[in-house]
Amino acid sequence: MHMRSSLSLTGVMVTTTLTLTALGCLGPAVAAEIDFNQDIRPLLSDRCFHCHGPDEEHRKAGLRLDTVEGITADLGGYAAVVPGDADQSMLVDRISSEDRDEIMPPPDSGKSLSDDERDLIRRWIEEGAVWAEHWAYVAPVRRPLPPVAEETWPLNAIDHFILSRLEKEGLNPSPDADRATLLRRLSFDLTGLPPTPEETQAFLNDISPEAYERAVDDFLASEHFGERMAMYWLDLVRFADTVGYHGDQDHSISPYRDYVIDAFNENVPFDQFTREQLAGDLLPGSGVDEKIASGYNRLLQTSHEGGVQPKEYLAIYAADRVRNVSTVWMGATMGCAQCHDHKFDPYTIRDFYTMAAFFADIDEEGHFSKGSNDLPTHRPPEMAVLTKRERRALAALEVSLEECEAELRACLPAAVEKREALKARRKQLESERERLQGAARKTMITVAKKKPRTTRVLPRGNWLDDSGEVVLPAIPEFLGGLDLDGRRATRLDLARWLTEGASDSGRMTARVFANRFWYLMFGSGLSGSLDDFGGQGEPPMHPELLDHLALTFVESGWNVKALIKQLVMSRAYRQSSLGGAALVERDPDNRLYGRQSAYRLPAEMIRDAALRMSGLLDEAVGGPSVKPYQPKGYYRHLNFPQRKYAHDKDQRQWRRGVYVHWQRQFLHPMMRAFDAPSREECTAERSRSNTPTAALTLLNDPTFVEAARVLAERLLRAVPGDPRRRFHRAFLIVLCRAPREEEIGVLERLLAANATYYAKQPEAARELLRNGQAPVPSDLDPIELASWTAVSRALLNLDETITRH
Repeated sequence: MHMRSSLSLTGVMVTTTLTLTALGCLGPAVAAEIDFNQDIRPLLSDRCFHCHGPDEEHRKAGLRLDTVEGITADLGGYAAVVPGDADQSMLVDRISSEDRDEIMPPPDSGKSLSDDERDLIRRWIEEGAVWAEHWAYVAPVRRPLPPVAEETWPLNAIDHFILSRLEKEGLNPSPDADRATLLRRLSFDLTGLPPTPEETQAFLNDISPEAYERAVDDFLASEHFGERMAMYWLDLVRFADTVGYHGDQDHSISPYRDYVIDAFNENVPFDQFTREQLAGDLLPGSGVDEKIASGYNRLLQTSHEGGVQPKEYLAIYAADRVRNVSTVWMGATMGCAQCHDHKFDPYTIRDFYTMAAFFADIDEEGHFSKGSNDLPTHRPPEMAVLTKRERRALAALEVSLEECEAELRACLPAAVEKREALKARRKQLESERERLQGAARKTMITVAKKKPRTTRVLPRGNWLDDSGEVVLPAIPEFLGGLDLDGRRATRLDLARWLTEGASDSGRMTARVFANRFWYLMFGSGLSGSLDDFGGQGEPPMHPELLDHLALTFVESGWNVKALIKQLVMSRAYRQSSLGGAALVERDPDNRLYGRQSAYRLPAEMIRDAALRMSGLLDEAVGGPSVKPYQPKGYYRHLNFPQRKYAHDKDQRQWRRGVYVHWQRQFLHPMMRAFDAPSREECTAERSRSNTPTAALTLLNDPTFVEAARVLAERLLRAVPGDPRRRFHRAFLIVLCRAPREEEIGVLERLLAANATYYAKQPEAARELLRNGQAPVPSDLDPIELASWTAVSRALLNLDETITRH
């Protein structure tokens, strides 16, 4: 459903309706049995709720259609819906009218119902108008595994749900992917990197039944797993290296990224992960790591313009936090209730401001007086920290130093040579200790004010209007309340409510993240709306499976790696992405998961893959942000202060994309070309575009040209003499497979053409090889190296190279 990315919220629902309607052709089950949440609620939400929904102040004609009480209420001798009697239902009368003054939705709304949709509503009423509460506001319930006819196909519980639905629709699942494709998919999904040739060869040579599970466990245990998961988490929480507004100055926050990477690598339970970020400063015994994690509360955009009005921007910051925390943890669009009650969901304007009140204790006014145009700017409170990884390295150094000192003391005076070696070792360790101690970085942290700011409901969202009710922290009213014996609720209470596994709220949070983890492993969520589980979102195609995964997540102790392992161990995950003609024709958007998904890799993975294939990638984990090559003058419109971009000139140039400096107003052009977000707001799903700009970036960005040149050098050294063997080696490195004979023929012609060209134009060869900062080898023929660089560029530019199958 890629077209959703270019549509408004209204358009999303139209797309959902069309998709569900299209699925009606899959089999008689969908047409024979109307599901309110799948078939009727989306229509009412999209066409009716704006005027006849939760927003009481703007509700038309006193008619409410988002509750069973409202839709069946006696309105003076008639009702919108009379269960079992469509002819007596005013709703049917109005949607069927040919009078422009009577028909609903009204023509000036820009919305309408098709004949099939009107018939669907009529059928629903005639069959009794069975109502169901909105699926996302009902806690997950475990159901028995559905029976399947092909009992040998399922490998775990997931497969029962997938196969059962396919069988009901008369469809067959796809065959398993070939082993090379499967390993490449698994490696990208779990580490964000392609497998090395050695990993590929070892997996292909291991024919034992346990080979695949071993590969899964190895990738989950890799430190690169945390980097891959961090890419997604940083999109959700809108992590960036700059403030966003006005001068978009740098700010100090990179240790937070290291915290996230380490948390995923160490498999920190997700409920703990939540508490540390929302309220790390409030946890008993809060230490350095919890303080770093509390930087989540400081990730929002801020302005350091001299003339900002603090009251206005504190209101802007409060609204930003409500939007983010509700989207990230609740899959809710509470931001739509900032100025009035939500048009489609049960959130009220009061709910919006009681949620904002949780964050009224955050000390953040300092930048209004101390913020500056310095790089980085000042956003107190800040703290100089060593990350967990750095502290561990420092502790290990101290142990080594103590051991070295002990050996020196025990060393006999006559053992001159040994004593000198130990002294040299001590000096080296002391130098490394000094370097590590000096590596402390500033990071923004959360400090709770003794007296929280007063929070008012702002009528129409107007920060100048102080007439609204003063409110205290509280969860949305329709979801219950917090039992706190009269004390003021805190951010820690909110974090506990969001992840309390024994409560409905915790299980609903688990559903939001089970859906997102599914998206990361399958390319689309069980509900296609990763950031909106409300009325304008898409109901899940497999609601029972989504509930099963949510409950499994909670019952595992919020074990992220265990849930992801269950997903990738399923037969559904291992399917080919090709699918049979009948399957593709009848389920073109793959909403039933009868095949795997093929899609272009995210921006960071495209960059990382090219660097790893070439051998340039610096695989060190953690550390400050880095600055790769960037077009000259790209920052020319940045002011306060004016600045010039200077790319890194050492190995930092080849670090992973997750560490790239994230300039909100001027995102790195390569990242932008491949749809990375600016991170001004939560991004739960990136768009996937296909543009000439992306193609030209892949061909001409200095990083990719340099990677191609170093890959060519790697091929020339590893496989001397035989071009065909080099082609095989290149395909194994880049695509994890052997080339077909026709592909070898194409590359032979490409190689010959470039060899002829560069022999006539040797300066062009030298110019190509000077691209980038990696040293140009003097022992290789520049004509041959340039010719093989052209071959490498072609391989790195293949659609197959940047696609996850």
